[in-house]
Amino acid sequence: MNNSWKKKLGGVCVMSIVSISFAFTQQSKELSFFIQKALQNSPLLKDYRNQQEQGRIDSLRTRAGWGPQVSFNSTNYYAPVLNGWGYDQAITNGANMNTGVSISKEIVGRQNQRNQLEATTLQNRSLRNTGKISEQELKKSVTSQFLVAFGDWQQYLFNDEMLSLLKKEELILKKLAERGTYKQTEYLSFLVSQRQQSLQVERLKSQYQSDYASLGYLCGIEDTTFQALTDPLLHMEVLPSFTQSTFHEQYVIDSLKLKNSDKQIDFSYKPKVSIFADGGYNSSLIEKPFRNFGVGAGFTVSIPLYDGDQRKMQHNRIALDEVTRRGNQDFFASQYHQQINRLLQQLQANRRLTHELNQQITYTRALLDANHKLLEIGEVHIADYILAIGNYLTARNMLVSNTIEGYQIVNELNYWNREK
Repeated sequence: MNNSWKKKLGGVCVMSIVSISFAFTQQSKELSFFIQKALQNSPLLKDYRNQQEQGRIDSLRTRAGWGPQVSFNSTNYYAPVLNGWGYDQAITNGANMNTGVSISKEIVGRQNQRNQLEATTLQNRSLRNTGKISEQELKKSVTSQFLVAFGDWQQYLFNDEMLSLLKKEELILKKLAERGTYKQTEYLSFLVSQRQQSLQVERLKSQYQSDYASLGYLCGIEDTTFQALTDPLLHMEVLPSFTQSTFHEQYVIDSLKLKNSDKQIDFSYKPKVSIFADGGYNSSLIEKPFRNFGVGAGFTVSIPLYDGDQRKMQHNRIALDEVTRRGNQDFFASQYHQQINRLLQQLQANRRLTHELNQQITYTRALLDANHKLLEIGEVHIADYILAIGNYLTARNMLVSNTIEGYQIVNELNYWNREK
């Protein structure tokens, strides 16, 4: 080779053999780590837990409201008459002092009490079920993002491995080119392919860093260091029947809540009885005010007689809500089964493609190994060897993509596996 050619070639070599440093901590992280962190840090799940605690407190308040209510009251009034000017004392009595303690209690039937407590219980049950669904959605989102980052990591590892192989081949090819076994243009073409592979590895590195950071952001993890991800080895879990799933449970709860509301309408039209008693000081301060201490008791009764058929209207409204609920449940059940069947079909197709890709990788790898042996003795065209490398890379990258796609399908299926 002449000196000018060696300088050009040397420049290309310097660019092509730039080492790609990708620093990771030695410990790899599993999918369960990220799911646990996401569930632990989720503000939405914390809110659901707090709402359930609030529901428990509301239940205690309801019970407390049925007991006696005691209050202290004091009303003191003075209306002076000055020089004949002032309020008519026949009306005001000049002064009035009323201070005492009152006790009241509303009489609530046991069935009404049970119905009111059931309303709070159903609300808490709905919150728990909604929390379960939110957990499933969060697990699904975290798993999906984990799979995206894991796919990047697998692509990076494989392509970096191929880059190392190309660098070793470049040393062999360089000696053969110097001896004239290969043309300088063939050597340069190989270096261009090596440089393209180096850029591909750098791109995959950047993509992994971005998707890994997104995974940490989704889980509420502040750590910005990058670590390797282990294979999640996702498998399809046993799916419960639709009627036993937490997704169906929400419709059951909604039905019970409507029945509860319907009963409460009837209870609101029952006669209402309250008893009360008070004791204290009540005086106009006119005659023997020191004797105006006393007690009193009474009761009130309220019986609804006619409200323009509003009671019937409210029942009809609840009935329409129930019709809507049933329609939504039937439609969701139909979509549920369609979704499961569609995902199962996709999973079967994915597994068939995996088998075909593994066969393709076996063929392309055998061809690559054969070309490698011929390369060492200078009996293969560089273009053919580059083509064999490209075919092997394509097959391996397709296998990684198909594996991640299969995991994503399993993730979609496992989303529906939560029992009530």
